[in-house]
Amino acid sequence: MSAIASKPASGAEMPAKGAAIAVVMLLAVLGIGLYLTIAGIFTMAIFYSLIGIIIGGVLVTFSVHLVPVGGAPAAMGQAPGIATGVTMLAAGAGLAGLFKGAWAAQFSYPVALGTGAIGGALLMAISCMLVNVTYVFAMGIPAASGKVDKDPLTGDTQPEYKSQGTEGHGLPFISYVGGVFGGLIGGFGGTLIYLSLYDAYLTGIPALMGTDVESVMPLIVSIAGIFAIGMFLVNAVMTAYNITGTIEGPHDPKFKRFPRAIVASAVASALAGLLALLIIVPVPF
Repeated sequence: MSAIASKPASGAEMPAKGAAIAVVMLLAVLGIGLYLTIAGIFTMAIFYSLIGIIIGGVLVTFSVHLVPVGGAPAAMGQAPGIATGVTMLAAGAGLAGLFKGAWAAQFSYPVALGTGAIGGALLMAISCMLVNVTYVFAMGIPAASGKVDKDPLTGDTQPEYKSQGTEGHGLPFISYVGGVFGGLIGGFGGTLIYLSLYDAYLTGIPALMGTDVESVMPLIVSIAGIFAIGMFLVNAVMTAYNITGTIEGPHDPKFKRFPRAIVASAVASALAGLLALLIIVPVPF
């Protein structure tokens, strides 16, 4: 008998005190941004960029809960999902979308956001397909969930295909769909963070350096990309701690934990976004 009690499978409860503190912190950061806007240090467009960063971060955090992650157990066919960690898989899906969206930023917001979303979804769709090909044809095992008796989408029964002593294996249809939607939402959110930073820097950096946009365009794109990737990883790592291990997708009991991760993500994204936007504020000396 272990001396340390195991955690419950879902653990979706959100401590009231923690949620209250998080809301106060979020309002404080938004209040600072609004004060800087009223004082003329930020423009209204920069304040809107801060809002966009927060929304993008929340979408990234939510998307991670949809992605089927199996970790080391999945590599041995003892758990459904892709055999890697939450952070790496979420970052891979989201960054694929972010890079696609950054490439399309020169066109328009809808085009860039759509391109980013499709990029993330496409990466997850290919990854999930190759995972099942490996499980079925290389390991000789079918896709079976250990969390539900029937696939919520197809109605296919699961227990008779699940090997004894395992939590399931492969990628059931619901996990595949969840992964694709996770990539779609994550790519959209990551692209939104990038575009929000890009718009702010497009006017802020040339004004700060006293030059035209064309001269500093490589700098604008680079800094926006660096901060966007950093914020995506912040949200991915934070969500990994919320999930604690493996998750099959939207049907997994752990999926119910996402509200508390969203609250934490909003605070972290607001703080990181404010710091990222402060670099274009002139130093008064």
